[in-house]
Amino acid sequence: MTSTRGIGGIFLRAQDPDRLSAWYAERLGVGAGLTGGDDLDPLPWAWHAAAGPVVFAPFPADTDYFPADKAFMLNLRVADLDAALAPFREAGDVVVQEPDWDSPETGRFARVFDPEGNPVELWEPPAP
Repeated sequence: MTSTRGIGGIFLRAQDPDRLSAWYAERLGVGAGLTGGDDLDPLPWAWHAAAGPVVFAPFPADTDYFPADKAFMLNLRVADLDAALAPFREAGDVVVQEPDWDSPETGRFARVFDPEGNPVELWEPPAP
């Protein structure tokens, strides 16, 4: 069996790829030339993400954890959920937080939606 070393890319169809790319860059710091940490050098063609766990979990087709008309939900790890949500709130974007999503074992969660309606879950892992 081949050993996979991590996610090499996330590709999605978009009605307006430039607008969607700009939204992810402006709101989340995700995209080519951006980094997920201060100690990382930007790569002109890729987002250089900080190391950490990645959950790969197919959900049942009838899950209500994210919208039924969407085949996937992107989950992004953040260091400070409140700070990560500030640009969304300032822009008047919908931010969804449910108290039962959070726990000391798993951390804190919030949901936002990109301009094409795709759910993006922001996850602040528990403190070590």
